[in-house]
This record gives sequence, C-alpha cells and structure tokens, in this order.
Amino acid sequence: MTPVRSALDSVLVKPAGPDCNMSCSYCFYLQKAEMFPAFVHRMRDEVLEEMIRQVMSQSNAQVSFGWQGGEPTLMGLPFFQKATVWQARYGAGKSVGNGLQTNGLLLDPHWAAFLHRHKFLVGLSLDGPEHVHDHYRVLRGGQKTWSTVVERARMLQDADVEVNALTVVTDYSAQYAEEIYGFHKELGLTHMQFIPCVETDSSDPGLAASFSVSPEKYGNFLIRLFDLWWADVHDGVATTSIRYFDSIFHAYVGLSVPDCTLAERCGNYLVVEHNGDVFSCDFFVLPQWRLGNLLEGQLIEMLNSPRQREFGALKAARPAVCSGCRWLRFCYGGCTKDRMRDPSDRGNMHFCRSHMMFFEHADRPLRKLASVWLRRHGIIQYP
Repeated sequence: MTPVRSALDSVLVKPAGPDCNMSCSYCFYLQKAEMFPAFVHRMRDEVLEEMIRQVMSQSNAQVSFGWQGGEPTLMGLPFFQKATVWQARYGAGKSVGNGLQTNGLLLDPHWAAFLHRHKFLVGLSLDGPEHVHDHYRVLRGGQKTWSTVVERARMLQDADVEVNALTVVTDYSAQYAEEIYGFHKELGLTHMQFIPCVETDSSDPGLAASFSVSPEKYGNFLIRLFDLWWADVHDGVATTSIRYFDSIFHAYVGLSVPDCTLAERCGNYLVVEHNGDVFSCDFFVLPQWRLGNLLEGQLIEMLNSPRQREFGALKAARPAVCSGCRWLRFCYGGCTKDRMRDPSDRGNMHFCRSHMMFFEHADRPLRKLASVWLRRHGIIQYP
C-alpha cells in the first residue's frame, strides 16, 4: 500500500543555528555547534529565499513558520523583514503564520512594531518569578536576565504583540507551580507552555542531568498546575490557556491534538538549520536524522521520504508499559526523545508516571468539561 503523503504545512527554522546570547544551564541545543564547522552560524539570504519559495509552493492554503534557535533574533530585524517580503512574494494568497521563540534580550520598540504589524506570535522564554527564572537562565558570565525579560514582556504587550510564556520545568522550578502560574497571570501572560526538562548527564551517561525534573516531581507539578487552571474555569470556559491541557482537551472531545508529543505518530514537520540542512525533529538534529539540504532537494520530498517515515514510526514503537494502559489514547507514549534522554529509564518514557499521576487526578473534571463543550457544539455522544 502506498503511504499517504504528508502535507508541508509547518517548518521550524533555526536561522542562527545553535548560537545564543545566553548560556542556560539546561539548554540542549548549544551543543549542536559541534555539528557545524563555522564559529558563527547565520542563514544566508540564498537559503532563506529558497526555503520560503519551496514552502510556499509546496504547501496547502495555510502554512506556519516557527523561528527558533539558539536565539533567532541574533539574525537582526532586517532578516525577518526580508522573510515577510518573500512570504508575500511567493505566497500566492496563502495564509501564513509566523511564530518567534525568543529569550527577548535583543527586542526593542522597532522589533515590537514589526512583530505587531506582521502578526507574529511570540513565545517568550520566561521561567517565572525572579528566583525561579534566574536559577538557570543566565548569561555566559553568570549575570541574571529576569528583569530584562520582564521588561521586554511589558514592551511587547504595550505594542499589542501576542505573547505566550514558555517555561521550562526543572528540578528547581517544579517546586513552585503556584508562584509561576500566579506570576504569569499577574504579568498578563495568560497563554502558557510548560516544557519538562530531562537531559543526559554529560559526566555520567547512565544518569539524567541534575537539573532534570523527576517523573514524580513533574507529575505533582502538573496536578498543582491543573488545580490552579481548573479554578480559573468559569461556566465551562477556561480563562487561561496551558498548552498541555489544551492539547489533552482536544483528545477528550475527539479532535486532533495540536501538540505532537501527544499525537499517535510524529514526523509531520521539518526542521531547517541555518545552512539549509533539513532534519526530522527539533530534538533529533543529529547526523542520522539529516534528511538532506534544501539547496539540493525538495522539502516536500524530504517530508515524505522513507527516512522521515522511519522517524515517525519510532513513536509507534511504544514501551511495553503502554499496552493496555487506560490513558494511552491521550499521550500515545509521550515524546520519543523522553524515552532516550535518561538511560536509566531503559526505553520507557521518562514522564510516563507523570502522565499517569495527572490523568488519575484530572480525568473526571476533564470529562465534565468535555461534556459541556460537546453539548454546546450540538454533539451528544462522548467520543
């Protein structure tokens, strides 16, 4: 049987590669500099234009670009101005979404005006109140960054830029769910994304790095966070958005989940590095998952290549513990990377226990909320 071809509707772009003006203790991407020989990594105009030309010609009516790093704003504002010009030139009337993930340090009013004008969604890396954020998110000399990032958040909001908070959950921050949630709300960042951190210890490959959050700590963090979120649900409507909960709720009402870590399969987007190299996934920018270079091949063919299908199938090779699990349809074994980052897990998903703890706590209220949603949309049967 011929495989169903995937549509090219999303690319994640690393225009400055792994380069960053911060030195966060838990960052997994800084080490990718070893893969690229140049000391400084910057996307050339030739690569940018060809990437946009291909994406716009090979995609459907809607397409999204995620600009990430490292730190993408190291490219400077003119780079992104050119990107939007080429998106319009090659777009043929298609709907284009742009998301910028940034630490915020280089943003200024000129950036804010541009981001507002072109309707960029900004994911601002902010781990919470000062003592949490500055615990790991520092400059190379150890200088703190919290006050600058908070100032940038307010500047973006004043310019009417859509801003989400992206927060990494570590061994330290997992203790402060109430403080983090309350801080983001008070700052006006009511759309939040929480990413659990697990990395392999560089000095002992048999262990997780010290800053990694344990399954139990992350499970308790999710439970406390859910209770805070649930308290802000009024008349069946959530007044704050947490990406993990939003994605799970999609599954509860029978919709496709937007978070690839919770989907049945992965491999439905591409990562484009600064030099045009294309990879299977943000967490698998590795030689064995290099699909080609966009100056030498077509993105749509790389997305539908046997190698990318092989990558997508990795998620389906779930650990034995998933067999018969009552929560399987809500997480499908979690993100593939989390089966590999902590070798002590021996192939199990590092956060499996976290998910189980969460669903055991949140299933009943989520079912209640789903029933309200389904009735409002004229759907009687629970999926």
